[in-house]
Amino acid sequence: MLGAFAGALGFLAGSAALGGTVANQCLPTPSQTEGPYYPPSSQIADQVDKDNDLTLVKGKSDRAGGQVIYIRGQVRDAQCRPIEGALVEIWQASANGRYNHPRERSNPEPLDPNFQYWGNAVTDKDGRYLFKTIIPGQYPAGPQWIRPAHIHFKARRQGFSPLTTQMYFSGDRYLEGDHIFKEIPQAEQASVVIKLEEPGPEFERDARACRFDLTLRSAQ
Repeated sequence: MLGAFAGALGFLAGSAALGGTVANQCLPTPSQTEGPYYPPSSQIADQVDKDNDLTLVKGKSDRAGGQVIYIRGQVRDAQCRPIEGALVEIWQASANGRYNHPRERSNPEPLDPNFQYWGNAVTDKDGRYLFKTIIPGQYPAGPQWIRPAHIHFKARRQGFSPLTTQMYFSGDRYLEGDHIFKEIPQAEQASVVIKLEEPGPEFERDARACRFDLTLRSAQ
């Protein structure tokens, strides 16, 4: 699944990690709600394209609408050791704030037929993963509550407790008022907020890139 972007993962070797790292100890990534829009197992089974590029659906020539981003990161344990063979899944809204889910009935925005909505990757020997996707749109979640742009993550590997969390974007005007984000202890909030950067030469010039590391707890 990483094959299409294998060369782009080399940046991880010497770059500084996001999130909490203290004296060779990596703080666990905060767990957050899965929310209502994780795709049903039947929908995943029927999905034609299940790779780590959510911007292009197999059999279609047009790409998804929205700003293209590359999410790169490492899955590791509490001692900052890489975890090989971890399954990382992401799911999200399209650029107009619409999920592809049976429960998404009240949202008047149309589905993007060229967006994959859900994808997965398996970490390599250095615990690295990579996704190509777009910045999701914000959307109303309740009275006077607009959810900031966010991407849902689920990571699991035998011997570790499964992790479900969300990744947010620095500078989003709805972030500080988000009820779900505010449930994270303040000292841990920075570990799930990323900054978009200029892409390296391995990516298209108008894309953006970020890093989002995930730290799993050992299973008890």
